[in-house]
Amino acid sequence: MKKQDKNVSPEKSPPQEDLEGYILSHIDSEPDLLKKLNRDTYVNVLRPRMLSGHLQGRILKMFCRMIRPTKVLELGTFTGYSALCIAEGLPENGVVYTIDNNEELEEFVGNYFEQSPYKNKIRQLTGDALNTIKTLDETFDLVFIDADKREYLQYYEAVFDKVNQGGFIIADNTLWDGKVIEEIDPNDDQTIGIMSFNDFVAQDTRVEKVIIPLRDGMTILQKKFC
Repeated sequence: MKKQDKNVSPEKSPPQEDLEGYILSHIDSEPDLLKKLNRDTYVNVLRPRMLSGHLQGRILKMFCRMIRPTKVLELGTFTGYSALCIAEGLPENGVVYTIDNNEELEEFVGNYFEQSPYKNKIRQLTGDALNTIKTLDETFDLVFIDADKREYLQYYEAVFDKVNQGGFIIADNTLWDGKVIEEIDPNDDQTIGIMSFNDFVAQDTRVEKVIIPLRDGMTILQKKFC
């Protein structure tokens, strides 16, 4: 029998949860305020899985450290975890505008923003994202899309002209739990929305793009310089 080279990885992959645990134990720790927000979200809010969480939060912070945006737009605040991570990574003069239409969570989120040492970098806006975007007389270095999946393409089209040349758009959940490669349920508007967005940006020559298979998929796009 041929002896296996001990430097060759075994064919069997470790369980995903084991890999995630390893990753989380080898990256920066989750700040105490975010740990509290994570727990509070899972105890008190419907669909807590929508929260970005430790790994994605550290990645968003790192992206902001790398890009150094002065103005960021987030579509989909939920309970504020990702906005807090973005604010943490911003330069001294940076600001993030975060929009959500859930009025019931407005006070809950606002309380956590107030506890953050980065609260002065956060602008919390409540209302329909597409309507609110029209009222913003700003341009952005980074846009993070994590709102209603049915409207991803509309969000993209609404923010595109507000993104500076060389700026970035990050869209979350673009693999949508693998549903993008399964047979489409004609009644599944969210999957259809994600796939319409993915298909459109794949052909959009105005941007460079890549999909990272992190959690539910994250598409990173950079607006080309004219």
